[in-house]
Amino acid sequence: MKTLPILAVTVVVVCAAGGAWWAAQRHVHEPVAQTGDDGEVYWTCAMHPEVRMDAPGNCPICGMTLVQKRAAAQAATAHADTLPTVEVTAQMVQRLGIRTTTVERGRFWQRVDTVGRVEVDARRIRTLESRAAGWIEQQRVHAVGERVRAGETLAGVYAPELYAAQQELLLARRSGDEALQSAARQRLRLVGADAAQIDAILRRGEAQRALPLLAPADGVVLDLDVHEGRQIAPGMPLARIADLSSVWIIAEVPEAQLGRITEGRPAEARFAALPGEVFEGRIDYLYPGVDTVTRTARVRVVFDNPDWRLTPGMYADVALFGGARDDVLTIPSEALIRTGTRSVVIVALDNHRFRPAEVVAGDERNGRTVILDGLAENERVVVSGQFLIDSEASLRGAFGRMSAPAHAHSSGEGP
Repeated sequence: MKTLPILAVTVVVVCAAGGAWWAAQRHVHEPVAQTGDDGEVYWTCAMHPEVRMDAPGNCPICGMTLVQKRAAAQAATAHADTLPTVEVTAQMVQRLGIRTTTVERGRFWQRVDTVGRVEVDARRIRTLESRAAGWIEQQRVHAVGERVRAGETLAGVYAPELYAAQQELLLARRSGDEALQSAARQRLRLVGADAAQIDAILRRGEAQRALPLLAPADGVVLDLDVHEGRQIAPGMPLARIADLSSVWIIAEVPEAQLGRITEGRPAEARFAALPGEVFEGRIDYLYPGVDTVTRTARVRVVFDNPDWRLTPGMYADVALFGGARDDVLTIPSEALIRTGTRSVVIVALDNHRFRPAEVVAGDERNGRTVILDGLAENERVVVSGQFLIDSEASLRGAFGRMSAPAHAHSSGEGP
């Protein structure tokens, strides 16, 4: 039975010795000093910082000699209990590589980075329709996607009404009656002949059986309903041709970022198929409405495409530039500690003291973040080593919440 008391005493002695050794090691390498709110001298345990005494002595928990500390006076804030001030020695500042910078006030250019897809500029699509009943002859272009040039013949169109109008024009010229010639020209235009074709008929002096169906502009064939021998009727669409010298990129912008961009502002696009190249465009239109599933809105951006290198369907990384915001506070983005529910920075005070501060972060661009609330101009914030300080501050906050009952118990004071 005597073995149990002896064993218990042995365990206590070993634990006390181990605790004292660990506390001594921690005391040697401890970079942070316990702080309070009143600026008074007190004694605490390096191993148990929740212990605070008004006089020197030993720790009631582990028996280690208490260490004298001086509380740093600081203004009481709403978060003083959870975000305490932390003091770091000059040597530890160098060892941790702690760097600081000032909060700057100035101009901040807004930007939205997103993705988009190249589409045909709908304003540059030309539709060819039949003006008279007839048939397709001498087909020259056979497939959708073929490139055509302005004035290129797509096919020949034989229409009895068109052929008769040519003969009337030639008869009117032989008669010398200007009124008849003008009326014959007008009729030819109504059935589909253009001015150049009418002049060609007059130069030849004979009617042409099948007038050529000409491409109105350089472009790509989007739709083609022209097949040799096909019968056509007035109003029937024969082909659609898109001019690709200018294209649209339709970008998807998150709802929360719509306020950053306006029509007329510049934009940039980059393509995986064209590495290293940047294309410059202009925000042309913000479509009304937001997708109820993706919570994004469509934005139309116009890009010049003189060599047709951008083709419909290509995906792009798009940067949309908004206007400038003046008189805003910014800090390096690396100074922010994002916890998921809030953003915190470490504010550098005097005498190697640091204080976590909760902030409201705004837009981020080129390594700088707008601060909407929580900081003042010219305050200094930590940009390197802040995570170590924040971890220490979090521990101090937890110890601080426990220190009131522990202090009262260890000092013999009542509640």
